[in-house]
Amino acid sequence: MVRQSSKCAAPKRRRGAVAVEMALVLPIFCTMVFGIIEFGRGFMVSQLVTNAAREGTRRAIVDGSTNSDVTSAIQTYLNSACGVATADISITIAVTPATGNPANPTNSLASCASKDLITVTVSVPFNKVSLLTGNYLTGKNLTGKASMRHE
Repeated sequence: MVRQSSKCAAPKRRRGAVAVEMALVLPIFCTMVFGIIEFGRGFMVSQLVTNAAREGTRRAIVDGSTNSDVTSAIQTYLNSACGVATADISITIAVTPATGNPANPTNSLASCASKDLITVTVSVPFNKVSLLTGNYLTGKNLTGKASMRHE
């Protein structure tokens, strides 16, 4: 006579346990995975915004550059790199005169003198570049800033 062990009977009693465990763990796991993906996207776009500010500053320090040239170059770069709409990009160009140079109250690149410090700040709202919809970071901006001396 063959006896059945108690190990064979155990799976019949626990048939729904795996489904219940998955129902409890899967939402938490998916939330963590999507959070990691969203953080990675935010970090990537933040680096692109900083790079756009750096590229704009490089263009701004060359003689003959204008504010509109720099603004256009930054907008084109961000639009092609991460698909940000032109209207969503905030660009600020500040000119700090070097010692002995005349003041530049309009921050015009056309009237910059040699060794003036040019600072370009680029800002993009996070909710315009995020992959997931939601209001958890509404109002937060990704900002990049670069400063260089005019040639």
